[in-house]
Amino acid sequence: MYSRKRANAYANIGLETGVMSASPHQLIVMLFDGAQAALKKAQWAIEQHDVPTKCTALSKAIRIIEEGLRASLDKDQGGEIADNLDNLYEYMSRTLTRANARNDLEAIRHVDALLSDISSAWKDIAAEPQSAVSA
Repeated sequence: MYSRKRANAYANIGLETGVMSASPHQLIVMLFDGAQAALKKAQWAIEQHDVPTKCTALSKAIRIIEEGLRASLDKDQGGEIADNLDNLYEYMSRTLTRANARNDLEAIRHVDALLSDISSAWKDIAAEPQSAVSA
């Protein structure tokens, strides 16, 4: 038990260090990764009939979507893209709320696929050379 606490402490320090040294772009990628990890945990919990873990995991995913991804949208600068993402994030949150009440694995997988598509685009942007992004 003690070694598990120690391992968790090291993991938390690593996460905090990663967050503190990450660029805004990397922070968004971390939010996507966190939301998707929470959705995987929720799926597992539904399969195991573990209601408390399912609720906690889905709540975490919804908070990341709402308080992280959605709240970080700049509607003044982002225009139509930001508006579309805002609507999509709201749809995801609603879908996950219903999925929580219904133990709907398919709805969770659907949101996970949507997040995966957007996350892939963010990761592709990061992979482009800076000169290509500026052009």
